[in-house]
Amino acid sequence: MTAEIICVGTELLLGDIVNTNAQFLSRELAELGVSVLHQHVIGDNPARLRELVAQARARSELLVFSGGLGPTEDDLTKETVAAAFGDTLHFDAEEWAKITAFFARTGRQPTPNNRKQAMVPTRGHKIPNAHGTAPGAWFEDDAGRCAVLMPGVPREMKAMWTEQIRPALQRRQNCTIHSHTLRVLGGESSIASKVAPLFASANPTAAIYCKTGESEIRVTARAATAQQAEADCKAYLQKFRDILGDAAYDVDVPALEYTVVRVLRERGLHAATAESCTGGMVAERLTNVPGASEVFDYGFVTYSEAAKQKLLGVDAALIARWNVVSGPVAAAMAFGAAQASGAELAVGITGIAGPGGALPGKPVGTVYLAGADARTGAGWLQRLALGGYHDREVIRTRAAMYALDLLRRMALGLPVPDATAITRQTPPEPMDL
Repeated sequence: MTAEIICVGTELLLGDIVNTNAQFLSRELAELGVSVLHQHVIGDNPARLRELVAQARARSELLVFSGGLGPTEDDLTKETVAAAFGDTLHFDAEEWAKITAFFARTGRQPTPNNRKQAMVPTRGHKIPNAHGTAPGAWFEDDAGRCAVLMPGVPREMKAMWTEQIRPALQRRQNCTIHSHTLRVLGGESSIASKVAPLFASANPTAAIYCKTGESEIRVTARAATAQQAEADCKAYLQKFRDILGDAAYDVDVPALEYTVVRVLRERGLHAATAESCTGGMVAERLTNVPGASEVFDYGFVTYSEAAKQKLLGVDAALIARWNVVSGPVAAAMAFGAAQASGAELAVGITGIAGPGGALPGKPVGTVYLAGADARTGAGWLQRLALGGYHDREVIRTRAAMYALDLLRRMALGLPVPDATAITRQTPPEPMDL
């Protein structure tokens, strides 16, 4: 099935509202195995909307609308789409009763304009809205092409989609669909180049989505039974994992920190963090995970030299010799955090997030990341060059991602790419080459 997403509202064109509905609907349709050919944003203009609907209806089987179902005079999506699909609207007394009851619960009276929200398709059918006043609408022509209209309010739209429209589309697909999302560390282009042939499959399908420091690969399989769809999906997912190795860190998790907390818990380990340039971002991400208190007790934000010395025991002579932004200081921070907290694993981060502060041989984006294992007295040290992103927030976010991955790798006993092995007894070289 092919589809187009049409988001209606002049406020979207003006940039007054961020269009999160299109992102949500694109991902949901992809999960259903529906190919989205186009996304559109259009203002509340009936003539332009009629032209767009005619074009979209000629090339796609499903049109998915959000917005334009309000009570004002310029909310004409329902009327315009009804005409395009050869349908008419009629007044629905049941919907009007729901609307008046909704207003009564909030101590208000509906206006005459609200009556237009109770107009519903004659050939098609209404889609009740349990979370607002505007019902949705389903139109269908003789060729089987459909248009689904939903409110523009994201909360109402998502509820209507999840509760009613998604199940209806699944029934029309005449099959069962299962999806899983593989999370992979690294950029979209480098990942895609390794697994490019796997994206050519028609069933199961795979799509990649880029995020800061990582990517998601969503695999969707269609089959006659739920068991077969699930088996096909997992088998295809494994093909990606076989190629991507330990960079593919988990399936169906919200973010890397969830994997880190799970791995630490499963292995009975605790972690601590010592952060300078990231300012507590690693600790914040860990503590966002429910149950993180089982594995995380201490997070040190030591932004100044004095704080590093006082809280982590970093030797002032070490800072004087190598500079606060250096491998030896990152290592001392990590081992100091492990000792002060009693955690088995710890990470230390120091760097230059910018936009100023560059040092000779250390441009903006230079970050030193160390990991310490208190059980063995050994660890890892990485020098990260993140300055190509030219954005303080991106540099800090990516540094935090690397730190979380370092905790994961140490907990699992995995190798750490582009890292130098270190020990507590032997301070590392500053890695300035």
